[in-house]
Amino acid sequence: SASLEDILKKHKAAHGNLENLADYVTIQLNDTHPVISIPELMRRLMDIEGFSYGKAFDIVCRVFNYTNHTIMQEALEKWDCRLVEKLLPRIYEIIIMLNETFIAGMYAKNADKAVISRMKLIQDGRIHMADMAVFCSSHTNGVAQIHTQILKDNTLADWYKFFPQRFTNKTNGITQRRWLALCNMELSSLITKLLGSDSWITDLDKLKELKKFSEDSDVIKRFIDIKKIKKQQLSEFIRLRENTVIDPESIFDIQIKRLHEYKRQLLNAFSILYIYYGIKDGSIKNFFPTTFIFGAKSAPGYRRAKAIIKYINEIARIINNDPQVNKLIKIVFVSNYNVSYAEKLVAASDISEQISTAGTEASGTGNMKLMLNGSVTLGTLDGANIEIVEEAGSENNYIFGAKVDELKKIMPDYDSRKLFANNQKIRHVVSSLIDGSVSDGGSGDFRELYYSLLDGASWHSPDNYYVLGDLESYVSTKLKANSDYRDRIAFAKKQWINMCCAGKFSSDRTIRDYAQEIWKIN
Repeated sequence: SASLEDILKKHKAAHGNLENLADYVTIQLNDTHPVISIPELMRRLMDIEGFSYGKAFDIVCRVFNYTNHTIMQEALEKWDCRLVEKLLPRIYEIIIMLNETFIAGMYAKNADKAVISRMKLIQDGRIHMADMAVFCSSHTNGVAQIHTQILKDNTLADWYKFFPQRFTNKTNGITQRRWLALCNMELSSLITKLLGSDSWITDLDKLKELKKFSEDSDVIKRFIDIKKIKKQQLSEFIRLRENTVIDPESIFDIQIKRLHEYKRQLLNAFSILYIYYGIKDGSIKNFFPTTFIFGAKSAPGYRRAKAIIKYINEIARIINNDPQVNKLIKIVFVSNYNVSYAEKLVAASDISEQISTAGTEASGTGNMKLMLNGSVTLGTLDGANIEIVEEAGSENNYIFGAKVDELKKIMPDYDSRKLFANNQKIRHVVSSLIDGSVSDGGSGDFRELYYSLLDGASWHSPDNYYVLGDLESYVSTKLKANSDYRDRIAFAKKQWINMCCAGKFSSDRTIRDYAQEIWKIN
């Protein structure tokens, strides 16, 4: 409300009236969290500025645009009607009017009654904020090619059928000023020297000119030296911050993402335990020493996320204290993960873990930061991983797991219990949740994780993120990356090419796309 008041005040000061507001102002709704601003602008235009409902609605639809950042249901907010009516009675009246406008418009399009019921802004005593955002805006965009396609095909399929012209894609981006120039000055200096200028800082596509140096052994050796410096810096930082010693000569395999089941930190933990057991029983040989680093934030009330954090730390305690294996595997879950920590992690990373269940990650931007600093991606074909592979080549990354289309066929008949029963190695790993080998301190949280994977819960089917289904493909690909690292020059070439191909993922390009294609700024 305060932001809208400020916008209107400034516009009137510059133009004298609000008739042409949509010609000068655009508001990008950042997911469903700020969608209440739609009826609030309607209220201001009608009740304070004296516009008719129809005129206010026309202005609002031209001012607002909606970016969807996730298909997770908790982000597609649904607000309780009673609460909104109690706190904001006039806003609720306006939402009812918008809902009636939608219904009338859909009947005018000869839409089926059942479809209208699915799309209504108010359903079952709740306001569907994503539906209101699509209806009362000019454009709806996803943030990666596959994410936008999923919105069209599934999440917002009804809306796409009736309003296809509103849908567009704007792949996310990151700023190279922070995520390379600032956080990795050593690599930045090399890039500037090779290009002959620092113009890449405002034109990241310039990095493509460096691909030719992938065959220059002197440049690649210099790149390896820089990576070693960043790993030594991170090692020292972790020693001081976490009181943990890690080997800068080891592979740094890093997963730094919000802690959520669909991002599958649990899959990563299972893979480490799988490899640990394999080294112990001799079935996995010649494993190159690897430091697995986790960093994450999580909602305080997300009990299952807390259980996964506890599980990773308990695995770390067991493996880090096992003299038979701790020279080969070290696990660190960094504390108080934040941007300053991330700057050090992305610069030091060798392998970027991007392992969400295909079809669940909107885009990811951590994957871009790690790529930009010369990491290979170990991941599924999900979110912006697909575009990373398109830019840098599948031969320079490590892709595993079921694809979106494959999961559509697999999941209806998927039986995690059967897989668990028939695969001794998977059974050994997953049983650690209940057999006492990894302790949850008596909380029962690990047992709850175990049954969610094998029997499901009231709100989801067993292993609904296909953790066990992708586990063996993941371990196999992880071991391939580990083996390839032994040829340090060849692996560094893959890393270098990833950095050179990161230009598309600059936020400069993203903002330019928004400006030209949605905001219509020349």
